[in-house]
Amino acid sequence: MKVLRVLNNNVVLSCDDAGQEVILTGRGIGFRAHPGQEVDPDAIVRVFVPAGGRDPDHLAELLAAIDQDVLRAVVIALAEVGIEGRESHRPTLAIAVADHVAGALERSRRGLSIEYPLRAEVQTLYATEYAQAMRLLDAINEHVDPALDASEATALALHLVNAGFATGDLAFTYTMTGIIQQMLAVVAERFGLDLDRASMSAGRFITHVRYLFVRVHQHRQLDEQDSVIGQSIREHYPEATRTARQLATIAELRLGATLTADEVSYLALHVARMTMEADAGR
Repeated sequence: MKVLRVLNNNVVLSCDDAGQEVILTGRGIGFRAHPGQEVDPDAIVRVFVPAGGRDPDHLAELLAAIDQDVLRAVVIALAEVGIEGRESHRPTLAIAVADHVAGALERSRRGLSIEYPLRAEVQTLYATEYAQAMRLLDAINEHVDPALDASEATALALHLVNAGFATGDLAFTYTMTGIIQQMLAVVAERFGLDLDRASMSAGRFITHVRYLFVRVHQHRQLDEQDSVIGQSIREHYPEATRTARQLATIAELRLGATLTADEVSYLALHVARMTMEADAGR
């Protein structure tokens, strides 16, 4: 790969063998480098491949603006825990996590602490990401001083969740978290249930709703005209369908997008599964 632009000693914009612009990070990778020069492969720690039409120059500038010791700690930690490989199509994840870690380190040095009010919700709704975040926090703490408090796992988990949406900030993830909480409360109240959010059916519902939000955000909702499956769900689970329409209204009010009949039907199916599992456990 050849250097296109040197951002600083540790970040360069390059061009791979396929002619695609990529961002390379590594200690000293940009030292005395100049455009057209071959990049030393041994100096590369991470290759960021901008996706979704993102401007490589802008992303490279954002990476270069972060404290380089913090960026290096985050990049290495992401690789150590298996969240990102050597090549990443999500530079915004490294940027967001490194920016958060830099702020958390500054607060720690000043003796300030933050209590994250969403900790319980994150642990329940995003159990996989929370587990990853705890491992990531441990890995980051191996490379920074002072060590970050365990509470930072909540914020890191939200950044991992947010990485799936490419929204640029956590606003959509916070909105999604609130909507899922509200939906589960509606189902519990409508059917008089004490929902176990760690149950398989609740976990499937949460996963389904998360992917529903991805589809809404990408304008790719399920929408087969006169879907036989959707019609069958509505006929077999009328009460769950009525509840699903209520859930759809909640989502529509918060997201500003109308859910298709198919999306409502699949919500109904998951509502029905949750109620049946809860009834079986009584």
